[in-house]
Amino acid sequence: MMLIVLILFGTFVYVSMWQGLSTSIDDSIKFSTSQAIAAVNIENGQINFSDSLPESSTADLREKGFTIRILSTNGNILQSVGPFHNLIIDHTSIQNALNRISSFNTIKINDLESIRVYTAPIIENQTIIGIIQVMQSLATLHETLDRLLLMMLISIPLLLLITAFSGYILAARALSPIDQITKTAQRISTEDLSARLNLHNSDDEIGRLANTFDSMLSRLEEGFSRERQFTSDASHELRTPLAAMQAILSVTRGKQRSPEEYETAMDDLMEETSRLRALTEDLLYIARGDSRPITSYEKVDLSNLLNDMSESLRPLAESNGLLLKQNIQNKLYIFGNSDALIRAFVNLIDNAIKYTEHGEIIVDAKKNEKNIIEISISDTGRGIDQEHLTHIFDRFYRVDESRTTQGFGLGLSIVQEIVKAHKGTITVTSQIQKGSTFHIFFTGDDKEK
Repeated sequence: MMLIVLILFGTFVYVSMWQGLSTSIDDSIKFSTSQAIAAVNIENGQINFSDSLPESSTADLREKGFTIRILSTNGNILQSVGPFHNLIIDHTSIQNALNRISSFNTIKINDLESIRVYTAPIIENQTIIGIIQVMQSLATLHETLDRLLLMMLISIPLLLLITAFSGYILAARALSPIDQITKTAQRISTEDLSARLNLHNSDDEIGRLANTFDSMLSRLEEGFSRERQFTSDASHELRTPLAAMQAILSVTRGKQRSPEEYETAMDDLMEETSRLRALTEDLLYIARGDSRPITSYEKVDLSNLLNDMSESLRPLAESNGLLLKQNIQNKLYIFGNSDALIRAFVNLIDNAIKYTEHGEIIVDAKKNEKNIIEISISDTGRGIDQEHLTHIFDRFYRVDESRTTQGFGLGLSIVQEIVKAHKGTITVTSQIQKGSTFHIFFTGDDKEK
């Protein structure tokens, strides 16, 4: 394509130069003809041959390479000045001049030289008294065009070589990150996602592609790491009740037991089975939430929902010697899934009851001036140390490292997933031995159904 463009451009330049130089030569010949006619001495309607072309008038023309001839009306040479005075006479041009038509024609002397001839009538008192011819060699024109052609024949291949070499270098430099991306992608597997391109200094399309590729790898590595950790923690949590059930069965079958001992073993098995079922349900909920977000949304009255949950959990709080208070503003609506929201708030209130030994639990809900619904669940329990606050929403993370308390470390993780699915946020503040407060923020929905 570059060769075609250069050839077309060179042809355009060559033709333009040829036309420009040819026009310039013709104009120069016409002007010289006018000068020569003005220098012709005409007396009584006849050309005075003795001084018709004085030396002073033709010296400048001869220096410029012009040849001048004066012819009679029948085509005979009366006087000539210049190197081409013996040039053959073109009778067609003579006939045109007699018809008062000035004309150009080109006469080829040999393969290397051509002459441009301009023939015009000499008119005196509306009568043609003679014919003048002004000639100039086209050698300079051909020499100039030959030099131009030679320059193009040298420069076009040279430009092609330079362009090809530069294009190859630039293309190789521009495409090297793609080759690096290919090699990096070939090294990546689910076992090792640590490979990176690290092309942060490039701000072109390839650089942005490489940065996007690195970001994608980081997200994949984080996701795979989280899933491996989740699988490991889930396996550990599942193994505990299964091991306990196996131990209970082994001990019970070791010897003949009394009915009371069998009943105790069955109660222990029931407790471990309930624990295993609760863990399985939590794992299934998280798995469904990861693969398919909640879609069955409707307008939910949070005020009634929170009041109903508080009333249903009040007996549990009172059985633990706790007060469950509520300060819930009326007509708080959001667009969401009521079953998921109930699960989230039950988890939070149940945790507050579980980790509070004395005092009270307060459920507070209101809407601020920015139409944001603020829900807080506060307790006066043991509190959470600052080093644990940033991890309490991680799956299987438990503040009680001894794992003496019930639970699997999935409750708060599920709560966070539900809140995020409802375009909300959840935070926590806590002080040791003073209690904890969970803050949830939702965008309100004041539209009627």
